[in-house]
Amino acid sequence: MVGLASRRINRRNFIAGAGALLSSKALSALAPAAAADKADHTLRIEPCTLDIGPGVTIKTVAYNGQVPGPLLRLREGMPVTIDVTNASQTADLTHWHGLAVDSLNDGAMEEGSPMIAAAQTHRYSFTPKPSGTRWYHTHASAFDNLSAGTYSGQFGFLLIETKDHTAPYDQEINLAIHHWEPSFVPMVDTMRMQSANVPLTSGSDVGYKYATINAHMLGAGEPLRVKQGQRVLMRLLNASATENIVLALPGHSFRIIAMDGNPVPTPKTVEVLSLAVAERVDAIVEMNFPGVWVLGSTLDKARQMGLGIVVEYAGKTGAPVWKDPAPSEWDYTQFANPSEAPKPDETFTLTFRDIGPQKGSQFDFWTINNKYWPDVEPLKVQQGKRYRLVLRNGSGDQHPIHLHRHTFEVSRIGTRQTSGLRKDVINIMPLDTVAVDFIADNPGDTLMHCHQQLHMDYGFMQLIKYSG
Repeated sequence: MVGLASRRINRRNFIAGAGALLSSKALSALAPAAAADKADHTLRIEPCTLDIGPGVTIKTVAYNGQVPGPLLRLREGMPVTIDVTNASQTADLTHWHGLAVDSLNDGAMEEGSPMIAAAQTHRYSFTPKPSGTRWYHTHASAFDNLSAGTYSGQFGFLLIETKDHTAPYDQEINLAIHHWEPSFVPMVDTMRMQSANVPLTSGSDVGYKYATINAHMLGAGEPLRVKQGQRVLMRLLNASATENIVLALPGHSFRIIAMDGNPVPTPKTVEVLSLAVAERVDAIVEMNFPGVWVLGSTLDKARQMGLGIVVEYAGKTGAPVWKDPAPSEWDYTQFANPSEAPKPDETFTLTFRDIGPQKGSQFDFWTINNKYWPDVEPLKVQQGKRYRLVLRNGSGDQHPIHLHRHTFEVSRIGTRQTSGLRKDVINIMPLDTVAVDFIADNPGDTLMHCHQQLHMDYGFMQLIKYSG
C-alpha cells in the first residue's frame, strides 16, 4: 500500500510503539506486576494451527492455542485481573466487548489503552459489569493484512454472571461463528446498490473460503448432543471479521431472551436468527423434534463453506438433515417495547458513506459526516445526560455499529419508535436510519465504530469525549 493508507499504517505503528512503552508503565500504575502475584485469569496470544475439516488446515493467531479462546466466567461486581501475554510477532491488545470498564482497560488504542508489545505481558484490572453474554477479542488494525485483527482467531466468550445466577434450562451451548482464509474480491458495479443517493465505487471487498462454528466446518467436529424434552440455552456469537449471518435449525425455533447479553423486554420465538458482526443472541431451544439435524446458515453456499454444526438427538443416527426455512425478515422492533423512549438531552446526527479508494488504497474509505478517521471530530458529552445518536446509512452496505464502554437503548428503527431494547451493536441496513440513546455514565474516551474490520480500518471510527 502506498499514499495516505500507508501513512495511516505508519502512524498506527508509531502509536503502537508508544503504546508498548506505555504498557510497561501502565502495569505498575494499574496493578501489581504479574511476577508479584497471580492473576485471576491468564490469556496468551500465540500462533496456532487448526484442523477445521478433512484436509483443511488453518494457521492463525488465537488465545491459548484454541478457537474460541478459553471461556471466561466472571462475577458481576467482583474485581478481576487478567494477564494477557503477547507471544505473537506484533503488538496487539484485547478488548472486553460489552463491558462498562474504564478507557485504559477497555482494550482500544484509540481510547488510550496500551498496546502489548511482542513478548510482553499486560495486566487488565477491572470490575466486570453488566451481567450477560459478552466476549473478548483483538482490537488491532489489519488494513490489507488479512491474517491480522479479527480476521484471526483471537476471540472468546466472556460470561458475566450475577450472584443469584440460576439456570432455567437443562444444557448450555456456546457457539461462535467465524470465517477463514479471506482474500481480496474486486467489487463490480452490478454488486452495488443502484441508487442516485449511493454513488458506485470501484474498491475491493473481502471474501472467504471456509466458515466454522467453534473451529470446525459442518460435519467435521463433534455434534451437539441433546435429548428429547431438553431446554437448551444457545449463546450464539458472530465473531466474523466482516460477514453477517442468518441461521436456522430445521424443525425447531429459537426463543430469544437476550441480545448482546441484555434481556429483551419482549421475548419472541423465531424460526430464523440474524446476527451481524459482533452481535450475540441468547436463545432457548426446546428439543422436541428428534432426529439428526443441521444448525447452519440459510445460504447453501455458506453451508458448503462449512457454516453449520450437526445437532444429534440421543438414540438417533443417520445423515444430518437440512430443510430451508420459510422466508422471513429480521426485525429488531419485535423484541422491543412499542412505546417511545424518553426524550434525550441532546441529539447527534451522523451520516455514513463510502467514498471509494483513496490515494493508493485498494479498499473504499468510509466517512462519518464527510470525514474519515482520524480526522472525524469527536462528539462532546456531559456526564449524566442522555444522548441520542441518529445513525444514517447513506451507503449500499450494512453496518453493525458498536459503542464501547456503554449500553445503548434502541429508540427508532426507520420510522418506528421503540424502547427497552438494550444493545452494544446495532446493524443498520442500506439507506436506513436507526436512532440509539445512551446515558453518559462512564467518563473517559469512548470509541464508536462499524465492527466490520474492513470498514473500521478505513475510516469508520469516531470518539466520544466527556467534557467538564
